[in-house]
Parts: sequence; C-alpha cells; structure tokens
Amino acid sequence: RRSAPAAPGATIAAMSDEAGQRRWPAWVYGVGDDPDPRFSLANERTFLAWIRTGLAFVTAGLGISALAHFAPATGARFIAAAVVLLCCGVLCGVTGLTRWARNERSMRLGVALARPSVLPMLTVILLLIAGLAAFALLS
Repeated sequence: RRSAPAAPGATIAAMSDEAGQRRWPAWVYGVGDDPDPRFSLANERTFLAWIRTGLAFVTAGLGISALAHFAPATGARFIAAAVVLLCCGVLCGVTGLTRWARNERSMRLGVALARPSVLPMLTVILLLIAGLAAFALLS
C-alpha cells in the first residue's frame, strides 16, 4: 500500500535542510533561505559562461605565446599580448566565482544583487587589445 505523497514544499524543505549541512561554501549557503531553483540555476549558468570565457582567453594566450617562437623579431610583443590574455583569463575565472557567490548569497538573503565591478575594466582591456592588434596588423 502506498502512502500519500508529501506536499512538494515540505519535501524540498526537508531536502534543503539536509543538504544545507553539507553545502560548500558555508558563508554562501549558511545564511538565508533557499531561493527559487530557477534563479540559482541561472546564476550557475552565468558562472559557467564566465569560466568558458576565461578558458577562451587562456587558450588564446597560449596560442599567441606559441606563435612568438616563429616570429623572433616580434616575439616580445607576442609574449606581452599572451600575458595580458592569460591575465584576463584568470581574472574571468576569479570574477565568475566571486560574482556567483555574491549573487547566490544576495538571493538567499533577499537583498539586491551586487553590481558588476570587473566587467567595465575587462571591457576596456579587451578594446585596447583589439585596437593594438588592429594597429599592428595595419602597420
């Protein structure tokens, strides 16, 4: 004989209480109430987009550093561009993690989401890289 199913909210609350004891990082998950799962999943998708972008920068930086060996006359410029791209990749990864944690914590506490702080700086850096690359190709 089957018992009557529990109310969906009660089941989710019981599961989140059990999972809340083991979730990491505790400074994010140890406060407030669980937000709507759709918002948490959207926050995770945004985090993964930051990680993909960071990996693309790292890949581009490694590719450019490999090209430096084939053009000794301009090798220093290639290495400089590679270092900037590698730093942008690391910055994207760190930014993605901190934004995910800050936004998840804000949703759990029911406060406004944090404003983007690194995004304008990263945009300016990328525009400078694109401008320098265009200038180098045209001259």
